[in-house]
Amino acid sequence: MEQKTFQSDGVQKEKTKLFKIGSVVLLILAFFIAVQSVNALKEFRYIGSDIQPQATISVSGEGEVFAVPDTARVTFSVIETAETTEGAQRAASERIAEVLNALEALGIEENDIKTIQYTLNPRYEYSRTACEPGRPCPPEGRQMLVGYELRQTIQVKVEDREKARDVVQVLGDAGVQQIGNVDLVIDDEDALKAEARALAIADARKKAEALAKDLGVSLARVVSFNESGNYPVAYETRMFGLGDDGAQSAPSPQLPAGENRVVSNVNITYEIR
Repeated sequence: MEQKTFQSDGVQKEKTKLFKIGSVVLLILAFFIAVQSVNALKEFRYIGSDIQPQATISVSGEGEVFAVPDTARVTFSVIETAETTEGAQRAASERIAEVLNALEALGIEENDIKTIQYTLNPRYEYSRTACEPGRPCPPEGRQMLVGYELRQTIQVKVEDREKARDVVQVLGDAGVQQIGNVDLVIDDEDALKAEARALAIADARKKAEALAKDLGVSLARVVSFNESGNYPVAYETRMFGLGDDGAQSAPSPQLPAGENRVVSNVNITYEIR
């Protein structure tokens, strides 16, 4: 009797063990099925969302704004030559120091002055041996190093546009060899671009609504958008090269500002229903 009882207890324990294992397997399987179901539901809402609409209309719009330039950018170059690199650098440094002092006297901030190009190149000359009578001339001359040329180009931002001509004047007085361009621009161009873009979008929307009315349809979502534009083009005054002679008597230039035109062109495609 005791042996039979022992065997019954063993069978019961084995059944309990198998039941627990089966329960764990079922739980894992149920969890896996639940996860797959959730993922399937998430994917279901995107089905067909990437299909391009079959019925669309495309329109273009233009917006423009005008503004008077409020900032000037003056570019100039100091050009010095010498037999040695040290001599060219020393001469350029002295002239630039004179220019910077003059600009500081005009109220130009240091952070509004920056070098945009700096080059130091050797200068060569070619010499040819003289031809002797009755003998053929030498085929080639000889290249000789005669010195170095330093060119430093600097751009000055003038926040007060009216001071631009004063800046040009002091550059000439300082003996700057070359004054490049004077660009009259708008400092905050982004605000004007945004304003022109908003006008262009409104223009395109108005055209789209009129076209949809004529077709007997209604506008839905925007399918595509593209923008291009003729953004502010700086008013440019080309200046002249100045040598040491005559620079002192250079007249103060007149720089009419006019207006800058900011244009935005957009192309918008609407879905119609």
